[in-house]
Amino acid sequence: MVLFTSCNDITTNEKVLPNIVLINADDLGYGDLGCYGATKVKTPNIDRLAVQGRLFTDAHAAAAVCSPSRYGLLTGQYPLRRNFWGPITKETPLTIDTTYLTVSKVLKEAGYSTACIGKWHLGFGDDEETDFNQPLMPGPLELGFDYYFGIPQVNSGPPFVYVENHHVVGYDPEDPFVYGERSVTQEWPAKGWQAEFGGAKKAHTLYKDDKIGTTLKDKAIEWMNQVHTTKSEDPFFLYMATTNIHHPFTPAPQFVGTSECGRYGDFIHELDWMVGEVLSALDDMGVEDNTLVIFTSDNGGMLNQGGQDAWLAGHRLNGDLLGAKFGAWEGGHRIPMIAKWPGEIPANSTSEQLISQVDLLATFASIVDRPLDKDKNHDSADLLEVLTGTPKSMVRDHLIISPNWPSHLVIRKGKWVYIDAQDEGGFRGKEIGEHTLGGAAALKLTGYLNSDVLDGEIRSDAPAGQLYDLSHDLSQTTNLYNEHPAMVEELRGLLAEYREKIGDSLELGWIDRR
Repeated sequence: MVLFTSCNDITTNEKVLPNIVLINADDLGYGDLGCYGATKVKTPNIDRLAVQGRLFTDAHAAAAVCSPSRYGLLTGQYPLRRNFWGPITKETPLTIDTTYLTVSKVLKEAGYSTACIGKWHLGFGDDEETDFNQPLMPGPLELGFDYYFGIPQVNSGPPFVYVENHHVVGYDPEDPFVYGERSVTQEWPAKGWQAEFGGAKKAHTLYKDDKIGTTLKDKAIEWMNQVHTTKSEDPFFLYMATTNIHHPFTPAPQFVGTSECGRYGDFIHELDWMVGEVLSALDDMGVEDNTLVIFTSDNGGMLNQGGQDAWLAGHRLNGDLLGAKFGAWEGGHRIPMIAKWPGEIPANSTSEQLISQVDLLATFASIVDRPLDKDKNHDSADLLEVLTGTPKSMVRDHLIISPNWPSHLVIRKGKWVYIDAQDEGGFRGKEIGEHTLGGAAALKLTGYLNSDVLDGEIRSDAPAGQLYDLSHDLSQTTNLYNEHPAMVEELRGLLAEYREKIGDSLELGWIDRR
């Protein structure tokens, strides 16, 4: 058993559990931070996390898409187990079965106070369609969180409200939500759907796009201070899911114009400030030395209009990685991950271990000495030694990653990555300037090379699938599908075993994407 002791309790053998702060950014790419190579933005607070802790170079979201990615992070399950692929809508009921084990349940059972602050995007209720005029349950509270405050969906679409626990903040039953009426919200060039969800004027007017970051930061600090004051002997778990840097890019006024790559970069600057404020609060509370802080992102960066503007200004949102959000190439799902835990995680260290956000379940369970039932459906690996030491071998034999379409399900094994289809399988915009530019067509903008692509199109003689050796070709320039048929067959066979685990699409009511 690993014994953790705070600096104030070093004379005993009693295990002192750390506080845990998990910050999950939205659409933040592998190249969006200074510590990962960015030069057009400044991220001193997040960079300091890397100096004080461990930076991971081969970490992956469970999916290249926001909702299934968050499902994997909280449940430790590959999203394919529930046939979960694309982002959900405001009508979608709760996507996580309340009987499932979650990271919040693991920690709550161990005596933690738990909160989720920020973007949820996993649905509410158990009816066929969520009714925002009624209590929003089940939701985060039924999955192990003591408290929830945040926005229920994306910041680019309705309902444009805050939710606290089971209720819309400011809701007035005399002024209900009405489909087909215009919402009373700000409008931004990249935000649509305002006409889909009107009424509820008071609730809508409480939601100000350029104040979301500040509001979520304030709520997170307020909650931490409250539980530290009232339950000072108990550890706490904060899951803070920011809307930064998902479009529309609406930073608070003090950040506008502060970067060298437009509002995309300005939104990153606000995110870095939010992280810095949370870290300062931990220091002010006197708990920094016994707090595990993990910073990560839900998927890779998106080449939307703001992302394209940033690119043209010289910012490489996914670094040297091919691809972007939604897709099967590395840029869609290889994400920043940094962990700091004074006295446990070596400072200023780097790890090349292959890891996934689904591994947080087993890792948190290991921290609190909670055995996981091997018969349960989870895909989580224990990363505790990866965080705190230097394992002599890789903790994962292989990893499965979900893009937007099952046809492009990704399997990683050692240095090899295999995709049993052509192209990226993500966004399908074909022209520079389109909000959904992606796949082979995006190479017309980025100038990146891929042996299957010519002039923004898949070559007519390209192989049926894709195999890359990431140890020599991290940018996925050369498809080795024809050169290594034995490896293709091995990985295709392993991938087929996981395809058999894809759940019933009718369970959650999505379009069957198989």
